[in-house]
Amino acid sequence: MDHLPTTEAAVTVLRAIAAEHAREIEVTHDIGADQTSRRTAAGVGVTTDADGTLPHEAYAEFGGVPRVSVRLFPEDDALITVEGVECHDIPRDEVPAFLRSVFGGLAYVTARRFPPGYRLVVPLPGDRAHKEPVPMFLLSPWLSGRVR
Repeated sequence: MDHLPTTEAAVTVLRAIAAEHAREIEVTHDIGADQTSRRTAAGVGVTTDADGTLPHEAYAEFGGVPRVSVRLFPEDDALITVEGVECHDIPRDEVPAFLRSVFGGLAYVTARRFPPGYRLVVPLPGDRAHKEPVPMFLLSPWLSGRVR
């Protein structure tokens, strides 16, 4: 497991994963309490948190199929979106394993007959998996092709 102590370290790993899987990556950075998404109450022109730190958030969008984006938050977690399915609260250190699982073809979708429903399953090291419900209207061709 990679240890990603900073947002910049995490972005470096995201770029390496994009290169491993021959994908384009576009990254934008939001630096300062008045710029990051979770600090909307910071006020205009307030760049540091109360403890004097400068929060750094990054958003990365990968090219190709499946459509994947990653928002890295200053609080050491991430929001990963796969084909429109939002996977919240992914620890920053688990982001590389999550992406390698998706890009490596290990992620799949389970289907339930009653009540009808779908769930994206992303295997992680240590016999763990991240599971996220998939609304029927988000069932893209990529997700449909991975239904088990």
